[in-house]
Amino acid sequence: MKQRIGFMGLGIMGVAMAANIARAGFPLTVYNRTPGRDLELKKFGVTSAASPRALGEASDVIIAMVTGPEALEHLLWGPDGAAESLKAGKTFINMSSVSPMFTRELGERLAASGVVFIDAPVSGSKKPAEDGTLLILAGGPEAEIAALSPLFEAMGKSVIYCGEAGQGSMMKMMNNLLLGAMLEGLAEALNFGKHGGLSMDAMLEVVLNGPLSCPIFKMKADMLKTNEFPANFPLKHMTKDIKFVVDTAYANGAPVPAALALLQVFRLGVGQQWGDLDVAAVSRVLQFLSDAE
Repeated sequence: MKQRIGFMGLGIMGVAMAANIARAGFPLTVYNRTPGRDLELKKFGVTSAASPRALGEASDVIIAMVTGPEALEHLLWGPDGAAESLKAGKTFINMSSVSPMFTRELGERLAASGVVFIDAPVSGSKKPAEDGTLLILAGGPEAEIAALSPLFEAMGKSVIYCGEAGQGSMMKMMNNLLLGAMLEGLAEALNFGKHGGLSMDAMLEVVLNGPLSCPIFKMKADMLKTNEFPANFPLKHMTKDIKFVVDTAYANGAPVPAALALLQVFRLGVGQQWGDLDVAAVSRVLQFLSDAE
């Protein structure tokens, strides 16, 4: 019999991931702080819990996929928090993007309960979440992670073992530092070319048909052409992750000059009320800076 799964957090990513778990035949209970996000999951026979604690009590494996540390704290230790239901024999998987330091502290706080703690953020945005093709960056007990392969494979195409709990989050931050640098670099280059009289279509044709082409650039090309940015991965979430990168780098002694610059650029975008747009809206930040000159 398949393990009973509890899934907390039905945002852009979470609702698609939960749907794939249900499609794979796992008994699934869900919880979301904002009512109504579970409606599209009802067709899969998913149960909705009244509280995080009720979800934990009904589940063998509890997954959290929320925006960051504050939301995670509320779900675990807020009113009727799930932490009260965690005990030996259960597994808690945090798939939210948080800092490595927070992840390790979380593991320490949960250790007394006897629950197995796994740190498993993902690489990928809305479409891979819908398609079940995420990369799962797992940290924690290797044997326990291997035993959960059927569950992880319902959500992703590959599970990459990163080390002990905290290293999944470290891998996520490494990956998002590169992603942020690539997207800001593309936006900066296109804005530079525009000021030199080049057309957007011609510039993207060069980038997408030469050695610099990559899937992420192809994915964002239409957004950059139209200057419309429906969110797959919101700009505010990238800003949060780059701040985690900077804080982690300071603690570890790693030089991250590009991350420091990126943080200012992305924060400017959030300050201009573009945080809920896709991260490719960093292009608007470059346009804004151009207009300010």
